[in-house]
Amino acid sequence: MPIVTVQLLEGRTDDQKRALVERVTDAVSETTGAPAERISVVIDEMKPTNFAVAGKRPSDQ
Repeated sequence: MPIVTVQLLEGRTDDQKRALVERVTDAVSETTGAPAERISVVIDEMKPTNFAVAGKRPSDQ
């Protein structure tokens, strides 16, 4: 049973998240042969203030 975690900054719409989950499920099913009903996708959203690249938070720029 594949479990996929996707980490995103907050701000996506429900429609965007729905499409993401569907496409990730399809990709995992195609590449692993796992049936879609056995694939779990977890979306882990974080506040932009809790993310940084190269020592800088994009929310500060």
